[in-house]
Amino acid sequence: MVASRPQSAMGPAELVQAAAMARRFYLEGKSKIQIAEEFGVSRFKVARVLETALERDLVRIEIRVPAELDAERSDALRARYGLRHAVVVESPADAADDAPDPENLGEVAADLLGELVTEGDVLGLAWGRSTIHMAAALHRLPPCTVVQLTGVYDAGTADRGSVEAVRRAADVSGGEAHPIYAPMLLPDPATAAALRGQTGIARAFEYFDKVTVACVSIGSWAPGISTVYDMLTEQEREHYASLGAAAEMSAHLFDAEGRRIGRDLGERCITVEADRLRRIPEVVAIAGGRRKAAAIGAVLRSGLVTSLVTDTAAADHLLLETGPGPRPALERADPDGS
Repeated sequence: MVASRPQSAMGPAELVQAAAMARRFYLEGKSKIQIAEEFGVSRFKVARVLETALERDLVRIEIRVPAELDAERSDALRARYGLRHAVVVESPADAADDAPDPENLGEVAADLLGELVTEGDVLGLAWGRSTIHMAAALHRLPPCTVVQLTGVYDAGTADRGSVEAVRRAADVSGGEAHPIYAPMLLPDPATAAALRGQTGIARAFEYFDKVTVACVSIGSWAPGISTVYDMLTEQEREHYASLGAAAEMSAHLFDAEGRRIGRDLGERCITVEADRLRRIPEVVAIAGGRRKAAAIGAVLRSGLVTSLVTDTAAADHLLLETGPGPRPALERADPDGS
């Protein structure tokens, strides 16, 4: 007596047919209707065979991204903060807790900008170590105008900092460059106002309302990880700390809940105004590291940022936060115009 085959098992002909259908569907990109016509069966039969092939491990589907990207954390972070794009990069194994943003964040951000920027866009770059790393890593950009969104740390860093970043991006894209040769922080509002009226700086400011994609950095209110913090006197630092300063972005200060504070500081700065920043369709922030995690969360809650490039050290903190999500932002137009 021949032993009967278990009803759940697939015979050799069924296995061969299932493998052939799976190859057509998953590797050759044929539709279920096309496969049904080829094999002389209904498309419902094809659907059942493909489902069975998955259940029996005849087909294995792998979703693979480059090793340095964490797709699961990226998707969770995007959903948690209502971001348009979130890209999480593996933190370097040897990174110290007090290390600045790793250079690989800038490299990944450069690739992201290559995706987001389209021909004819106006790209705005704000001061920050991470944006400087990003510009250095740029290898492709469609033709676009590049404008500087903030002044420089000091005159001595102009050709090594944000001015050079603007030039580099413009060279890669083949577009115009509009740098700002002025310090970010001035002694008083009158001096800042006078500088804003100078021809070169005024021309850059005219482009602020035309920016379609902006790249910014985020700093914590602590030495070494906020350019503005390092530029202020100790008395000024204590003053803004007493107001609840937790984060800084493009010379704008935020408390832990994402509310803007210290607006008087902006009057002394050469920088894009927060209201203009909010109207930019795509604002990409680049920041990582455990020490910046709380500051990143504060800026995300402000609603000024639409996309984020960060690392696993910061992402783990952000995903564990129990505070409020981002505050409602003004409706932004999709970069694709829809």
